[in-house]
Amino acid sequence: MTRKLFATAASIGLVALVIAGCGSGGGNSSSTPAAASSSSGPAVSASSTSLGKIVMDGQGRTLYLFAKDTGMKSTCSGACASYWPPFTAKSKPAAGSGVTASAITLVPRADGSKQVDLDGHPLYYFSGDQSAGQLNGQGVDAFGAKWWAVTPSGSQVTAAAKSSAASSSGSTSTSGGGYAY
Repeated sequence: MTRKLFATAASIGLVALVIAGCGSGGGNSSSTPAAASSSSGPAVSASSTSLGKIVMDGQGRTLYLFAKDTGMKSTCSGACASYWPPFTAKSKPAAGSGVTASAITLVPRADGSKQVDLDGHPLYYFSGDQSAGQLNGQGVDAFGAKWWAVTPSGSQVTAAAKSSAASSSGSTSTSGGGYAY
């Protein structure tokens, strides 16, 4: 009886842990990047990575463009935006090192928020990037097109990201196995 009770308690604890992990990952990925960048004043700057110089937010999180977007209009909403949260701001972000201020604008989204745009490309985070400098979203084909890191001049970077200890831990999230595109 004691063993059965212990096994049941352990199973319940494991299920609770899995649910808590799923819940915190979803909330963190969709709201934290925008909230973090807004609280300290959003910024867009260039950083050197294995892909060359690409744009990141003020906390060093990689920003991506969606090849399906046409001009300054985002085509990513609903489930797409939960995996690829838009980089939003209430006011125009500061241009950090390597980025021209005139290339940064804000474009309206269907929900009334304002998405940061770099040289005609709305910018997004990838929910699979859990910390600064990760490139897990590079080259992912999801929601009808590819996702690419962006150069400071607004061009897409189509090279494959080099694997590293930081990004390899999240590599399973880029396989598309768990996403419903």
